[in-house]
Formats: sequence, structure tokens, C-alpha cells
Amino acid sequence: MKKIIYILVGAALLGSCVPTGEFTQVTDKNKVIQKDRDNLMAENEQLTVENREMRARIDDVEEQKKKFIEDSIRIHNRVTELEAETAQLERQYADLVATHDALLRGNARETRRLLNELQTTQEDLVIKQQLLKELEANVAGQRQDVNRLQAELEARNARLMEMEEMLYAKDKVLDDLREKVAEALMGFEGQGLTVTRRDGKVYVSLDEKLLFKSGSTVVDPNGVKALRQLAVVLAGNPEIDIMIEGHTDDVPFRKGASIKDNWDLSVLRATSIVRILLDGSGIEPTRLTVAGRGEFLPVDPAKTPEARRKNRRTEIILSPDLSEVFKILEL
Repeated sequence: MKKIIYILVGAALLGSCVPTGEFTQVTDKNKVIQKDRDNLMAENEQLTVENREMRARIDDVEEQKKKFIEDSIRIHNRVTELEAETAQLERQYADLVATHDALLRGNARETRRLLNELQTTQEDLVIKQQLLKELEANVAGQRQDVNRLQAELEARNARLMEMEEMLYAKDKVLDDLREKVAEALMGFEGQGLTVTRRDGKVYVSLDEKLLFKSGSTVVDPNGVKALRQLAVVLAGNPEIDIMIEGHTDDVPFRKGASIKDNWDLSVLRATSIVRILLDGSGIEPTRLTVAGRGEFLPVDPAKTPEARRKNRRTEIILSPDLSEVFKILEL
């Protein structure tokens, strides 16, 4: 929103007096909007990081689930073995009871031996039964943990799938938009206009020769025609945010009555373009942001005439609305 500051400065230099309070309000508003833009970029980066973290956590949960299943199988096999051992002990105990009954009238020493053996067998049986109960309880707990982790995994997968579907839909919108923009501006290819997609956005780059005469902020008729054709496409895609960025080369601008430097020139050119896009197009003004980059974001840093020609450009950057994706991340 630096355009507002530069417009006010230009207007002041042309002879209009702007109260200091109004200028301060505009400056404060510009800072707030710039902060919002920075926050959005930071949230976009955070989204990418959290997406990777969520995938890593899902992989961890899958590994834990696999381990729990293996533990459950091992414990189940041990329970089966203990049940078999318990059954064998119960049979031995029954045999000893029968033998004890038969020998009650027999040798007293043999009777005591059998009683001792019977007591030992009973103690072993109690221990085995207790161990069996503990293992059964452990198996039940393991099953509950597996079920809980499975439910959590399914919920996370559902959220991830929903987010991926939304991002895919946003990518589809951008692809369709790029094709529509390229089709609308087909007649201007080779005249200093390119349409590309990168970093999740569509970039419409217009060279200075298509839009402005050297040092001017007035758009040439041919450039006006291209911008009006582009405005038709943008009006039909209200979910797309629009940023107009003005860029200059690194040659110092000769100060004039209304333009002080390359910063000033880049902002005023971007402002001229936004007025043409809004003129009768029906585009909601709240969708547009104007920025002047001056000479500080070159596409070619070389100090040659060809490099400087590339750097004198205006970029119209089209971005999808990611607010719905942010809402999913907040759940």
C-alpha cells in the first residue's frame, strides 16, 4: 500500500496542501496493511512447515500402530501357551487329588510327599492364573491403545486429505486462470508480455515498452487495451487476490516536479495500472494491492542495457485465497 503515500507526496508537490494529520493516517494505514501482508506470508510458510510435521507425525503413528499389533500378537501367543500350561497343571492337580485319596490309607511318608507336591502344584497354578489375568489385562490395554491411535490416525488423515483437496482445487483455479489470462492476452505475446505460474501464483509481467514511454506514468493505448482484456478475466475470478508491483532499473531518475526517484516512479506506474483495471470492470477494489519496488527486485542484476530493459517492468501477481486452508489447520 505504499502507493497511497507516494500519491499523497506527488499531490503535495503538484501544489495541493495535505494536512499533516491526514498524511499520518495514510502512513499508519500503509504500515498496518504491510504488516498484514507479512503475516500472511509468514502464515503461508507456517502452513508448509506444519504440513510436513503432520506427515511426519502420521508416519510415527503408523510405526507405533505396527509395534502395538506385533506386541499384541506376541502377548496373544503367550496367553495361549499359559492357557495350555494351566490346563496341564489342572489335570496334574486332579490326578494328584485322586492319587491322594487312594493313598490316604497308605504310607504316611508317601502321603506327606504327595501333600507337598499337591501344595506346590496349587501354588504354581495360582501363579499361572494370576500371570494369565495380568497378560489378558495387558492385551486389553494394548487393544484400547491401538484403537485410540487408529481413530486419531484416521482423523488426521481425513484432515490431511481435506487440506490436500482444497490445495488441489486452488491449484486447479490457478491453472485455469493462467490459461484464461494467456488466451485473453495472446495478441500481446512478443510485445513484452509474459504469463507464468510459480510459487503458487500466476505472474503477468509487462515490459515498460508495452505500457509506458521512458520516465512516464501514463499507460500507452496498446497497454490500456491489454489491461482491459486482462480486467475481464480478473472480474470473472473474484476469489483471486491481485497485487500490482512496479519495478525500475538502477539508473537514478532525474528529479522532476512530480516524480522524485525510482521509488516514486514505480509506485505511480502501478497506481496508473490499477486505475485502468478498476475502470468499469466490476473488480472489487479490496482485492487489489499496489506496491512500488523501485530498482531493488531486479530479474537480471547485470549492469547491461539488456538487463536494465528486463528490470523495467510491471508485474500483476494473482494469488488464491487460502483462508479456508488456514481454518482447517486451526481445528
